[in-house]
Amino acid sequence: MLQDPLFIIVAIATLAVLAILMVGIGGFAKGGDFNRKHANRIMRYRILAQAIAIALILVYVFFRRMGGA
Repeated sequence: MLQDPLFIIVAIATLAVLAILMVGIGGFAKGGDFNRKHANRIMRYRILAQAIAIALILVYVFFRRMGGA
């Protein structure tokens, strides 16, 4: 599985979503000026990264079913 480049891309995309989520949660917890300025932008980045990650997961599953079963 670790030799599959598409799996590695999916894992990186998922970790990117996690990183963006953690930045957003950290900013929300801290509050203040950073949260007011960047909360909506970070949320939009997370939604975009999540959509990309889901699309990549679906592509991965599709190719695994085509070649694997």
